[in-house]
Amino acid sequence: MKENRRFLRQCAACREYKNKADLIKLTKDSKSGELVINNEKIAFGRSVYICKNEECVQKVLKKKKIEYSLKVELTENIKEKLSTVLKN
Repeated sequence: MKENRRFLRQCAACREYKNKADLIKLTKDSKSGELVINNEKIAFGRSVYICKNEECVQKVLKKKKIEYSLKVELTENIKEKLSTVLKN
């Protein structure tokens, strides 16, 4: 398990370990401090992973786990982008 663990990330909502491809990555950019949905690996900084399902996204938004982990305010723009990613 340990050798494959480097490719697994933990969901901030359900706390399950999953493959990186199955998760949404939110990153607080280290240079600008801006929060971005970072599935394209373009931003470097502190990140949070969320499962690609409605339950986990709603749980993270309700309990403000993103704000706590990344120490940043969530904007409506990011919330809209999260719902768009879920629909795709």
